[in-house]
Amino acid sequence: MRIPCPHCGLRGHEEFAYLGDATLRRPDPAAPDAERAFAEYAYRRDNPAGRHRELWYHAQGCGTWLVVERDTLTHEIGRVTEAREQGGS
Repeated sequence: MRIPCPHCGLRGHEEFAYLGDATLRRPDPAAPDAERAFAEYAYRRDNPAGRHRELWYHAQGCGTWLVVERDTLTHEIGRVTEAREQGGS
């Protein structure tokens, strides 16, 4: 699989570190249901089939966090943007 880094160009996935789902948001620890919300956040994750937004870190390149839209069935890469452009993703 090759990922198009906005700064370095097309690179092999071996240069990147995969973090996971780019759509998850950490729960508010001050919320009344914080314990349940954190358990859901940490242990109850979906395993999507199809298009998905993921966080990747270009560890052996420019050091940029990226949001990669990837099809989990075909590994086809769609849009790639810097994570900071996603409002904290």
